[in-house]
Formats: sequence, C-alpha cells, structure tokens
Amino acid sequence: MDEIIKRLERLERLIESQGINTKEVLNFNETCQYLELSQSHLYKLTSTGAIPHYKPNGKKIYFNRHELDGWLLRNRATSKDEIEQQAADYLVKNGRVQL
Repeated sequence: MDEIIKRLERLERLIESQGINTKEVLNFNETCQYLELSQSHLYKLTSTGAIPHYKPNGKKIYFNRHELDGWLLRNRATSKDEIEQQAADYLVKNGRVQL
C-alpha cells in the first residue's frame, strides 16, 4: 500500500511539473518550483531586480517562462574544447609567435 501511495505522489508531482512547462506566465510558487529555488531566495532575486518579473497590480509577482529560461542560460561557461579551438583559430589568424 505504501508503494502505491509513493507512486501516486510521484505521478502527481510529474503532472504538476508538466503543467508548468506548458504555461507562458508563471505565478510565484510555480516559478519557485520551475527554477528549483526556495521562496526566500526568489523574493531576494525579485527585490534586488536580479530576475525579470512583473507586478501588474503592485502585489502579486508573475514571471514569463521564456524570460526565465534566458535568465537561467546567461553567463555561459566556455568548455575546454572551445577554448582550445579559439586559441588554435587565433594562432592561425595572427601567425605563431616564435620565442
């Protein structure tokens, strides 16, 4: 019986997360779940203006899911292979420096 309850709870969470992935505008709690952030951390991000958000009536906070995706993907870290390719391209373009 416990196993069935656990499976049902897991299915319920999965269904809820699917709904979040199809919505264009998310409320505060949905955004916490979408970004996997605590409420206090998301409040801090909104109060400092670090994350794009909307307050149409001055109280409730809403978020555009596509803007959140862009916010998540900022500050990309370059991979080692990309750095090596950039170095090789630079040497080809500017010629090798002989010591």
